[in-house]
Formats: sequence, structure tokens, C-alpha cells
Amino acid sequence: MPWCPQRGASRVRTGRGARGEGLPLAHPAPGHSRPVGWLAWKGALSLLFGVSIETLIVGVPGLLVAIVFHEWAHAAVSTALGDPTPARYGRLSFNPLAHIDWIGMIMLWVFHFGWARPVQIDPRYYRNPRMGLLLVALAGPVMNVLLGFVFLLLLLHVPWGTGNLGHVFEQIVQLAVIYNVFFAVFNILPIPPLDGSRVLSTVSEGGARLMAQIEPYGWIILLLLVFTGVLTRTVLFPMATWLLNALQAVATI
Repeated sequence: MPWCPQRGASRVRTGRGARGEGLPLAHPAPGHSRPVGWLAWKGALSLLFGVSIETLIVGVPGLLVAIVFHEWAHAAVSTALGDPTPARYGRLSFNPLAHIDWIGMIMLWVFHFGWARPVQIDPRYYRNPRMGLLLVALAGPVMNVLLGFVFLLLLLHVPWGTGNLGHVFEQIVQLAVIYNVFFAVFNILPIPPLDGSRVLSTVSEGGARLMAQIEPYGWIILLLLVFTGVLTRTVLFPMATWLLNALQAVATI
């Protein structure tokens, strides 16, 4: 599961046995929900990937939730479709140790690009392998969208108070929203080995051919796009902002 600076993305490999500075908080007036402007994306990055004790305390819970539930969703959907492989490899678990690749986690904090252990699946167990692969690939990003919405509801409607402890919990939930939103949008990009490439491959024969051609170079493409900042500026920020606005529109109905 590769992740980029504000993200996480999961790899789904097919085949036998494999699957292939704190945020400025805008405190609303009594009786009003926090406006969408409270989320300063760039201001969040130093908090998301800082190395101080404070940043680890407020950042790690949301990161772990986003990673674990993302990978669990892949495993759960594959299992529901009749595949015993995820259970065999211990991936039907909410234990972070079942999903985290420690080298990938260290790379995330140091270089803002990392990965988790890919969920192993065997699509031959699916009644409809093509549809099964599509559902499994979508499961992770959809789970992150749902989690982002749940955390956003908490952020908007829970009275956190003005004390230090309330502020800490508010920041934890705030970062959980950010992580899940970025995990979702990064995952859905049609670049191997991200989930979006598997989605495109299952819905379009032309897309499948294109993904097969660029898959050997997928990691190189991702690294270039991430480290040059092109992906973040032109794709991730706009997509994440749109998704956050959409979720808040629903959360404040």
C-alpha cells in the first residue's frame, strides 16, 4: 500500500496467493458548525509528518485507522466473495501489526512516501472474477471515504471544549479526516499499483492494456509525480478539497 505525502494507497496484486504546525482551528460561533475553511491543507503537513512527540500523538491514531481499515476492507470484501486467502494470511484483523510494513512506515515519516503490506487474494474463488476484482479494489478507498465522513461528523458536532485535552482530541479527529480523505483520492488514481489502476483494468479493456503496459514503471511514475510536487498541486489537493466539501455538505444537512 504505497502512500504519498497526504495519503495512503493500497496495492492489489492478483494471482495465486496474492492480491495484488498544527491546523489553525476556526472555532465557530455557538450553534454554528465549523466552516470548511478550517482545513488548511499545507498547514496540516508539518503536523501530519512531524517527528516530535506532540505530532506523533495527534497524528498516529488517524494514520493507523486509515491504514488498517483500508486494508481490512480489501480483505473483508474478498472473503465475502468466497476467497479464504486473506483469512489464511491473518488479514481479517484490526491489529495494525497485521497490516503495517515497518520499513514503509519509516519511509512515510522520513520521505513522505511509504507503503503497507498488500492484502493477498485469489480471484479464482470469485464467481465473477472481473466484478470481484473491481469490488475488492474499490473497497479500500470507499472505506476511507466512509471513515472520513464519520470523523468529520465528530469534528463538526462534538463539543470539544476549550481545555488542552479537548484540543488534543480535536486535532486527532481533524487529522483522521485529512488522512482518510487523502487516502481515498490517492488510492483511486489510475497509476499502478494503486487501486485506481485495478478499477480501470476491470471496467475497460483499453484501460487494462494501458495499465499492463505501464505497470513495470508504475513506482517510478509515482515517485516522480510525488517528489516533484506535480501530483499534489494539480491532482491531490483539488480532489481532496472537492471531496471534503462534498462530505461537509452532507454532514451539515
